[in-house]
Amino acid sequence: MALLLLAGSIGLAGCAGNPSVSSTESTVPTAADTQEEPLITELTWQEAKAHTQTMELEIAALIPNDNLVSIDQKKTGMLLSCNSTHHKWKGSTTITVVEGTNIEPIAKDIEANYRAKGTKVSADRNADGDYRIQIDLGAGENYIVAEGLAPNEIRIASGSACFTLPEGIYPGGDF
Repeated sequence: MALLLLAGSIGLAGCAGNPSVSSTESTVPTAADTQEEPLITELTWQEAKAHTQTMELEIAALIPNDNLVSIDQKKTGMLLSCNSTHHKWKGSTTITVVEGTNIEPIAKDIEANYRAKGTKVSADRNADGDYRIQIDLGAGENYIVAEGLAPNEIRIASGSACFTLPEGIYPGGDF
């Protein structure tokens, strides 16, 4: 349901009116036009959070059960700016794996799974030489999968699609 809502929101984002543009042209600036993250105005922070946390768990489900010890999804996250008026929800999930598990092949399997779906995925090594991937679902939504801060951990750092924060909502604090 959340994926359908997100897909519908993406499709509707180009429907806003602007009197200086003909009715057949999109009035929503693209990332190429503004060099900023795309925006989904119909998405609330609560919907962004719910969808992003669902995706974190979808990624975690790709870790083989025989390597899995626990999954710890943070209950809250924070809002970060996409640009001067729009935000994204940021959160994370930490997966503890069996001691001695080689995390790189797990990350490469997750990478292969999303590449097979035609999803944009990039891979590199962090400053410690650990393999990490970034899954880019568009509209600013992305997931970084890498070794965690402690041994035997895989961390999924997430960012939702960009959205408009309602008037009167201060973006500081936990969301």
